[in-house]
Amino acid sequence: MNKLHMKRWLGLPGLMAALLVVAGCSLAPTYEKPDVHAPSAYKETPQRTSDTSALAPSETGTWKTAQPSEEMMRGEWWTLFDDPALKDLERQAQEANQNLKAAAARVKEARAISQTARAGLFPTLDAGFGPTREKFSPASQFLPADANVPAQTLWRAQASASYEVDLFGRVSDSVKAASADTQQGEALFRSVQLALQADVAQNYFNLRELDAENDVFTRTVTLREQALKLVQRRFDEGDISELDVARAKSELATARSDAMTVQRLRASSEHSLAVLLGKTPAEFSVAANPLKPVTVRVPPGLPSTLLERRPDIAAAERSMAAANARIGVAKAAFFPSLTLTGAGGFESATLGDLFKWSSRTFLLGPFAGTALNIPIFDGGRRKGNLANARAIYEEDAANYRQQVLVAFREVEDNLSDLRILEDQTATQSDAVKASVRAAQLSRTQYTEGAVNYLDVIDAERTVLQSQRTSVQLAGTQAVSTVNLIRALGGGWGDAMPAPVPEPSLAQK
Repeated sequence: MNKLHMKRWLGLPGLMAALLVVAGCSLAPTYEKPDVHAPSAYKETPQRTSDTSALAPSETGTWKTAQPSEEMMRGEWWTLFDDPALKDLERQAQEANQNLKAAAARVKEARAISQTARAGLFPTLDAGFGPTREKFSPASQFLPADANVPAQTLWRAQASASYEVDLFGRVSDSVKAASADTQQGEALFRSVQLALQADVAQNYFNLRELDAENDVFTRTVTLREQALKLVQRRFDEGDISELDVARAKSELATARSDAMTVQRLRASSEHSLAVLLGKTPAEFSVAANPLKPVTVRVPPGLPSTLLERRPDIAAAERSMAAANARIGVAKAAFFPSLTLTGAGGFESATLGDLFKWSSRTFLLGPFAGTALNIPIFDGGRRKGNLANARAIYEEDAANYRQQVLVAFREVEDNLSDLRILEDQTATQSDAVKASVRAAQLSRTQYTEGAVNYLDVIDAERTVLQSQRTSVQLAGTQAVSTVNLIRALGGGWGDAMPAPVPEPSLAQK
């Protein structure tokens, strides 16, 4: 062997060793979550819960660097309302809602893509069998141009293998990105699930609020009918003019019309609830049941725990992690790639001789064995891909920060709503009592002839309006409680991680 060949053989192992050293080394930037400056406490926390030292650890959380715990079991938080009908509706929604099934299918898609990316860490093996008909040219066999080279049939049975060495972490970063996408899909599933649970509860309480309003109108119509009978009797006795009778009839008809408006709204709310349960409105109905005041009080905990609990925040963070890994993939395109391939098997001119030991064959070399590709010029394609990957990461980072800000705002909104509603409902209760008393006095004075019928009408209208407002405030309080639970990321408490339901759910 001459010195030139010796140098080539000695240099090849050194090159291979150098390439294997960088195999698996990621070029992606070190991933760090953006600092979102979580406040130490919520601005709108009620005074009685602002002192977190009086609350249990499960209620307040602990101040620490946020770690994603969106997989934490949320529990059946709606059981806090102690309403069997609501529990049954939530169960039906979990089983049949189509949006939830679609979200489960998206999780299945993400897992399949992740599996495809992970396959790049392993070699691919293929096997084949069959004949080929071929004819060599005289020139390829070093024969005269007019020589006759007969065609021949060759039988082959061989296996081939191919493996891309993970130089500069291209494959591993692709796997990391796909894995983060899967985690994002799972977090989005939990976000859809939480939204569904909250929508069912909100629609349910809205339905109960309309039932309570309808109950108010039912009682109001009854009172209006009694008032009309009284006015009609006094008119028949000649004590009053027909004007009071007309006014009493107008008030009765107006009350009945307003009651029909509530019934129409209730029907629409019931139809919306049916769709959430995966049913047609024709096959779903809910018996009337006026809303009872909701007394559940939800401890908001510390703002830092919100970053761990909200599934939509977790999804935004995982999207950012995937984008960061894809920067590494884009960088790796600037460096050489190494693919090892080979084939081996049997080859013969007849099928009977195919599997004889003398028919064995293999193929290794520059074309099928080792291919080290070094990029030289591509018109700026790789540079553009890298710039695009970095821009996507910056976009996802901004979206993550914005999602955190929105989450804090939603919690503060609902905390302020509940804090103010507590005082407002108490004040409105006093207004209802006062208006009822005023209506009683006006009816008594009207019977005695001390006031005219307009005073009675005005007092009764005030009673109806104050009662409706009281019912609507109770409904708003119930919905705001649900909204606060949703804004906080669902139920709370120590629990083992809950797996995302198998995607087969989407096929049922």
